[in-house]
Amino acid sequence: MRALHIVESAYRGTLEEQDDTILWLAHCVRAAGAELSVLLKDNAVNYILTGEDSSGLSFGGWRQTRPPQIAAQVAALIANDVQVHAVAEDVAQRGLIEAPRISGVRLVRRKELVSLFEAHDQLWHW
Repeated sequence: MRALHIVESAYRGTLEEQDDTILWLAHCVRAAGAELSVLLKDNAVNYILTGEDSSGLSFGGWRQTRPPQIAAQVAALIANDVQVHAVAEDVAQRGLIEAPRISGVRLVRRKELVSLFEAHDQLWHW
């Protein structure tokens, strides 16, 4: 079975945790031997950027002391033979085409999504 994790909601719970919940789940599923890919779309395309740092974030007296390392999570997935795709139009719409990105992320155009979906047995949309 080959599953495609489609991540659309970005930074879900990352103030409370140091990981994106769905990327963490993808790591667990991959570690259990599953074959999977990840598609980042909408605001989740921000995950492919290098150099993001929220360590200075604070609200009132609270400070973010353990900021999320989302780009490192994505890079670790790629290192574990997980194909990571990002919707090219979403990257462009956010002005990120020229921004420094993680190596190994494949940009895919919207018109190519059907082929990507058909290459997988299951689609898990988050």
